[in-house]
Amino acid sequence: MLDEVTQEKVEKIAREVINLARNKLLVNMRFLDMALNRLKVSSNPDATNCSSVDGKVYIYDPKHILTAYRVEENLPTRNFLHSVFHCVFRHMFVSPSINRGYWDLACDIAVESVINDLDLPYLSTLMSQKQQQFLDGFKEEIKTPSAEKVYRFLIDKRLSEDKLRTLALLFKGDDHLLWYLTDEEKAALGIEGYDFADGGADGEDGENANMSGFGGIRLFLSQDWANISERMAIDIATFGKLQGTGAGLLSQNLKEVNRERYNYEEFLKKFAVRGEIMKINPDEFDYNFYTYGLQLYENMPLIEPLEYKDVKRIRDFVIAIDTSGSVAGELVQKFVQKTYNILKSTESFFTKINLHIIQCDAAIQEDVKITTQQEFDDYLKKMKLHGFGGTDFRPVFSYVTSMIECGEFDNLKGMIYFTDGYGTFPARKPDYDAAFVFVDDDAADVKVPPWAIKLVLRTDEI
Repeated sequence: MLDEVTQEKVEKIAREVINLARNKLLVNMRFLDMALNRLKVSSNPDATNCSSVDGKVYIYDPKHILTAYRVEENLPTRNFLHSVFHCVFRHMFVSPSINRGYWDLACDIAVESVINDLDLPYLSTLMSQKQQQFLDGFKEEIKTPSAEKVYRFLIDKRLSEDKLRTLALLFKGDDHLLWYLTDEEKAALGIEGYDFADGGADGEDGENANMSGFGGIRLFLSQDWANISERMAIDIATFGKLQGTGAGLLSQNLKEVNRERYNYEEFLKKFAVRGEIMKINPDEFDYNFYTYGLQLYENMPLIEPLEYKDVKRIRDFVIAIDTSGSVAGELVQKFVQKTYNILKSTESFFTKINLHIIQCDAAIQEDVKITTQQEFDDYLKKMKLHGFGGTDFRPVFSYVTSMIECGEFDNLKGMIYFTDGYGTFPARKPDYDAAFVFVDDDAADVKVPPWAIKLVLRTDEI
């Protein structure tokens, strides 16, 4: 145990090391100014024997900071940046039900990949060199190692406990203790900024602190760091190569985390058309005349409820499936299943529909016409993919145009084309809306024609 005087000296020196690290990062990477100044830094060896961050505070054990500095001068700077990037990518704002072991490792791999990609001398350590050996092989599996993609990869691989522990030590820059604690639990640990004794947290976030559990201050912080991330992305794009530093992977991860999320169910509604169905419509029924009639003529109402309702549903529709060799068959089947699960609800389909599911690589491979939900059920049970050649989008558009000319569709509202994006697009806009649906950001940079709708979904959104 250190005596009180020695402890004060240790804490003072540790704080100076952290301030030095933060200033060094600020001078060399000005786009980090908001992120570096957002965190409240404080010593708390009772809560952690390492360092930890939650988007509001950065706490540390002074002995750990000095030990790291003695081992390698660059280590505290790298570890501080490691924690800041966790906040920038909003890694701590996840569901408490997530697999913590895999998620923690995925976040550390994603952050360390970005730091290594910056290739800055004051961030280089012996551990980073060992990391790079793993990452060189890992990038063959995942081109842009964001936390979400690495997490799915780790879940699929089901690594052994020994392998997980080895990788966790290799990529660790802090601990993630604060990620999974409620606001009250943080207050109980004496963490500055989570003092609930006076009915709220300290400082600017106090108005949100009366919300307990995982929804309190965290809700405010998530939006705050989202704004910081968006600002960083703009600064990086503005200043180009950032004083000679490489920022390719950082930009890609920022693009991923700031990407707008879409509700696929709402997206499908764009292709609905208006029509009448046999259904009581209470919204357009006047109860005044109804009750007045009952009073005047006893059991004879003056007006009856409308027996039809005007709704927007999908009747004529085309689902085109890219079955080239570069598109995974399992994903295709999941996409069709998800689309069907949405469309089969009574609020999406008319009783009688005209849906064509077209498989195509460089040529039309199959066209299946669906007119009822039962036919859709039967199709999914025996669905088989055909093709696996090259990719050309033009045959589908030409084929659909010919069907319109032959009177196959009464009012075709649109087509959804599920693809990886690597193909030849039509030169002209068709007479209906067309949407190209991609999975993940591996194809997010593919440029679609100006007339086309582009939608990027995550694998876990399908």
